[in-house]
Amino acid sequence: MDEPSQPTIYILAGPNGAGKTTFANSFLPTFANCREFLNADLIAAGLAPFAPETQAIRASELLLIRIRELVASRATFSFETTLAARSYQASILEWRRLGYCVVLYFIWLPSPELAIQRVAKRVREGGHNIPEAVVRRRYARGLANLFDLYIPIVTNVCVYDGASFPPIPIAEIEGDRKLVLDYNGWDRVQLHRKDAPND
Repeated sequence: MDEPSQPTIYILAGPNGAGKTTFANSFLPTFANCREFLNADLIAAGLAPFAPETQAIRASELLLIRIRELVASRATFSFETTLAARSYQASILEWRRLGYCVVLYFIWLPSPELAIQRVAKRVREGGHNIPEAVVRRRYARGLANLFDLYIPIVTNVCVYDGASFPPIPIAEIEGDRKLVLDYNGWDRVQLHRKDAPND
């Protein structure tokens, strides 16, 4: 059990359309007592409400600046990512060295097609769009990076099936200990992992 004084970083990860922001809104304040949630998409929408895609780079820069500020003050916080990039690997290792507990929640979807459908639904409801090719690329790379890069270095991982809401827990991993809660779901995640690129 972590000491109450230990700061925690909650990483909410998964493909586009997985429901990360919805999960954050219900989970973080109630169960994690985490009041600060960083989301580059929401930052971009604040900068340019009618064309958030034009502010994607600036939003990412502001997110990283805020993360550095929070780490410097040893605050507990959360942020959202698809894990499609390898850029958080060095940061997580540094956060662990600084005494942070880093908890990764990965909300998995059974197919990139479902992710694309979710994004299209979001657009119809006034949300931001992501090109289909980008959704597919992030889906595959995020799953590959979850296993190849991020599971080995975070404090613990919880994998959820995001096909329904609320998401269904599939497995919890902490170091060498793995607790599978949904064997069928875990087998499906493993099958998709094998299909993911390792570049």
